[in-house]
Amino acid sequence: MVAQEFTVDLNKPLVFQVGHLGEAYQEWVHQPIVSKEGPRFFESDFWEFLTRTVWWAIPTIWLPVVCYCISMSIQMGHTLPQVALLVVAGIFVWTLVEYTLHRFLFHIKTKTYWGNTMHYLIHGCHHKHPMDGLRLVFPPAATAILCVPFWNFVKLISTPTTTPALFGGGLLGYVMYDCTHYYLHHGQPSSDVPRNLKKYHLNHHFRVQTKGFGITSALWDKVFGTLPSSKTAEKSR
Repeated sequence: MVAQEFTVDLNKPLVFQVGHLGEAYQEWVHQPIVSKEGPRFFESDFWEFLTRTVWWAIPTIWLPVVCYCISMSIQMGHTLPQVALLVVAGIFVWTLVEYTLHRFLFHIKTKTYWGNTMHYLIHGCHHKHPMDGLRLVFPPAATAILCVPFWNFVKLISTPTTTPALFGGGLLGYVMYDCTHYYLHHGQPSSDVPRNLKKYHLNHHFRVQTKGFGITSALWDKVFGTLPSSKTAEKSR
């Protein structure tokens, strides 16, 4: 007797359903539903609330933290030009973190119940519902948790007086990334640079999801050979 394939009911909370898809999850999650109305994740209103974030909450919450971190390095004796270089270096480090997370964590292949469930929460939901405006930026509570290992990483590669500014630069890079990501989905760019970046990102969603992992730029896609071919990019125009 052949077991019946599991079917996700889109009218019910999704998070604890998707794990049952097993090996079929990867195919299901990469068939996008283009609607600005997002699905319900949880039965609990509390947990549901934590999954929804307006885009402007990101700069509102994190830019003061960026400023505080930068001021710490200034108070420890660094000049403004030195701090500016550290902030730029932090932004540069973030672009690599952004690429690495997107390629190796957000696009990890899963097939177990909990693997599918966690992947859907982290990134799968975005590919399934790419226009869900309240799930395009990272929830602040999750960002706060991830700041701890990022701070420790920065401490390993810098000195006590440069760590705050370097971390602040990385956090500023994250704010730029999340705001850019929202704009690429919901903005209507009129100039060439943001318009091409929007095409580049939507190409990742709707044509070749195994390439084009950069959000704020295609730099690391070029470095690591995950740049979509020009022919594929041209088809997305």
